[in-house]
Amino acid sequence: MGALGSYNSSEHYVLPDSGRSAFVIARRARNERICLVKPSILLLSLCLGLFTTAAWAALKPGDAAPDFTVDAALGGKEFKFSLAEALKKGPVLLYFYPKSFTSVCTVEAHEFAENIENFVAAGASVVGLSGDKIEVQRDFSTKECRDKFPVGADPSFSVIKAYDAAFNIPVVGAAFANRISNVISPEGKILYAYSDSNAEKHIENTLAVVRKWREEHKR
Repeated sequence: MGALGSYNSSEHYVLPDSGRSAFVIARRARNERICLVKPSILLLSLCLGLFTTAAWAALKPGDAAPDFTVDAALGGKEFKFSLAEALKKGPVLLYFYPKSFTSVCTVEAHEFAENIENFVAAGASVVGLSGDKIEVQRDFSTKECRDKFPVGADPSFSVIKAYDAAFNIPVVGAAFANRISNVISPEGKILYAYSDSNAEKHIENTLAVVRKWREEHKR
């Protein structure tokens, strides 16, 4: 009997004795196709901006903002971030994002960092939050947030789910956070919520909201 057959590029197995080919599904090919739907690949696609359709933010103006305390980092240093404590100083811009150090998420962090003084001038503070672990957020807070604002770690997705901001995959469940920005009033109410996988309008829109709030609450 001749040499064993081989696979060609069309996934046909060539029988050396007959020269005929029969279609077969190779285990390796099946595994490769399955890998295409792994959460990590979908997550990367989102952060690269492949899913560009704007989505509806889960919470609406007037809704109560769920209180929370999470591990966070600012300038590479860990601390406990408390929403209740932050709201004592003024409005809080809480923005959810899919994953630290991915392309769109990094651009968004840079844009917020460059505009922090504008938010502060309007009496607001900024905090980012994702499903990353605190070890990742320590690096992200200094390298990409440029020591300008804190980022929280929510690997259990408890806060992300409380704000209905999770991107869910069938069977897998919550894979990462959707890109959603919430402006929260000192009274703990949602003033504005915006959802879009692109980062461009998040900074512009939320800054306009906190500036309007500032004008309406001048003494």
